[in-house]
Amino acid sequence: MNEQTLNNLSFSEAILIQNELSRKIVLSANGITSVESVAGVDLAYWKVGDEEYAVCCIVVLDERTKRTIESKYSFGKVEVPYIPGCLAFRELPLILETVKKLDTIPDLYMFDGNGYLHPRHMGIATHASFYLNKPTIGVAKSYYKIDDVDFVMPVNEKNAYTDIIISGEIYGRALRTVKDVRPIFISAGNYIDLDTTMKIVCDFVDKESHIPLPTRLADIETHKMRKELQIING
Repeated sequence: MNEQTLNNLSFSEAILIQNELSRKIVLSANGITSVESVAGVDLAYWKVGDEEYAVCCIVVLDERTKRTIESKYSFGKVEVPYIPGCLAFRELPLILETVKKLDTIPDLYMFDGNGYLHPRHMGIATHASFYLNKPTIGVAKSYYKIDDVDFVMPVNEKNAYTDIIISGEIYGRALRTVKDVRPIFISAGNYIDLDTTMKIVCDFVDKESHIPLPTRLADIETHKMRKELQIING
């Protein structure tokens, strides 16, 4: 499957693709030899009249120093309509376009969004992994309720967590990265397990925010670029 197949899909076709890909998910970190660079990925949207636009920003960080190696962006008209539970089909074209601009090949991608924590285990972090061929992680700021299942609030301690269990399966975790701050919601994307996911997320949380640095910096960049592009493009 290539990125051109993401356009003009019906709901049933999109679900079929997700179900087919979900059978290929590997929730194991056995393939990870080392992680020297991590890319944060985020998108921001805006409208001009009846047309919708988006910008994708990817910020690549050095795992050891936590310093930014590079930052790239792409923007354009959003051609794929929103389908509930199928957000990846809207976001993948710009993500892949931005990835092509990177001078660095990241060892891991961290997405502002969900991975395995999705009705069909196909959040953006998981879906994108099949195109990136790299381990991926989903980090969401808000909870995606599935089958009317609420999460259990972690105790008020740094790095406390509770597993999000739906129909007897662990989909992800509610993770309190900073005491006295609301939790974030993490899930493995692909080619990684949940314990390793949590370890990497916690490693990138600094004193500035409860959000891990890769997705926080990508979020800051998308808002900055959206503002600039709105001015330039009216």
